[in-house]
Amino acid sequence: MRADRLLSALLLLQAHGKLSGRELARRLEVSERTAYRDMEALSAAGVPVLALRGSRGGWVLAEDWRTQVPGLDDAELRALLMAQPRVIGDARLAAAAERAIEKLMAALPASMRDRAASIRQRLYVDTTAWRGTAENLAALPVVQDAVARDRKLSMRYRKAGSEVVDRTVDPLGLVAKGTTWYLVAQTPAGFRTYRVSRIEEATLLELPSARPPDFDLAAYWKSSTQQYNERPRYEVTLRLAPRAVDRVREWRMAVPESAPDADGWFTVRMPFDDEEQALFVVLGFGARADVIAPEGLRERVAGEIVALALASLADVPVSERDLLARKLREPEV
Repeated sequence: MRADRLLSALLLLQAHGKLSGRELARRLEVSERTAYRDMEALSAAGVPVLALRGSRGGWVLAEDWRTQVPGLDDAELRALLMAQPRVIGDARLAAAAERAIEKLMAALPASMRDRAASIRQRLYVDTTAWRGTAENLAALPVVQDAVARDRKLSMRYRKAGSEVVDRTVDPLGLVAKGTTWYLVAQTPAGFRTYRVSRIEEATLLELPSARPPDFDLAAYWKSSTQQYNERPRYEVTLRLAPRAVDRVREWRMAVPESAPDADGWFTVRMPFDDEEQALFVVLGFGARADVIAPEGLRERVAGEIVALALASLADVPVSERDLLARKLREPEV
C-alpha cells in the first residue's frame, strides 16, 4: 500500500502548498518517521520535494510543479462532484470515495479547484431517515469485494418473514436504489435479488464465481423491477377521513375515487402486498378508516377490534366479557 500512500502524500502537498511533518503524518495516518521516509522516496523518484527548516518549516513541492490529470470540462466536474460520496450510505465506502474526490481536487488547476470547492459547498446528502433510521450496510464492503473479484459469497440472510437462511451465491452485481442496496446473484434456482441490509453475515470464499457471459445487470434490473410492479396486488377499498386521506397522499399509494361525501370522507382504493399489510395499515388509521371491501378484511378488522376491547377488560368477570363480545360481533340492524 506504500505506492498509494506516496501518491496521497504528493497530492496533499499539491493541494495545500506546505505541510509540517506532523500534519503530513496525521493525514497519512502514519508516524512522523514514516512520513519522512516517504518524502525521501518521492525525492529519489524525481519528485522535487523540498524540506523547509525552522519553526514555520515543513514539506513543499517545487514551485510550478504538479502532477497532471486529464482535463475536465465544467459539466463533467459539476456532475462528478454533485454525486457526493455520502449517497453510498456505508461510512467506510463513503470515506474511501471522499479520499478519491480529494485526490482529484488536489490534481486540478487552481481555478478549477476553487470552482469544485464552491460546487461541493452547495449540496449536502443526508442518508438517514427522518426518525434517525438507516439501512444496515455492515456487509456491503464484503459484498462489494465479492462482486469486484468474481468470488463466491457465503451469507446468512434474513428473509422478509424474519426467517434466517444460509446461502452460497455467485455475485453478479450491485444495484443502489435510493439509499437501499441490492445484490444480484446467481443461485441453483436461478437469478435472485438480495437486500444488502438483510445480510447478517457475509464471507468471501476463495472460489471463483460463475458469471453468465451474456449477463446484463441493467437489463436484468429493469426486467425484475417491471415484474415486481406488475405482480398481483391485494386491492382494498376504504372510506377514509380527511386526515387519513392526507396521510395516504403522502405515501402516494392512492387517489380519491370520488368527491367527499356529506361527512367529508373519501372512498379510495389502495394496493397492498397482502392481507396482513392491509390489516396493519387499517388498524393504524383507527376510527379514521372503514373497510368497504373485501369482506374478509372487514371481518378481520372487526375481530381485531373486539380482541383489543376485551383485552382492556381483563378485570371484568368472564360472563360479562362474553356478553360484551357477542354484542360487539352482532351485525348492525
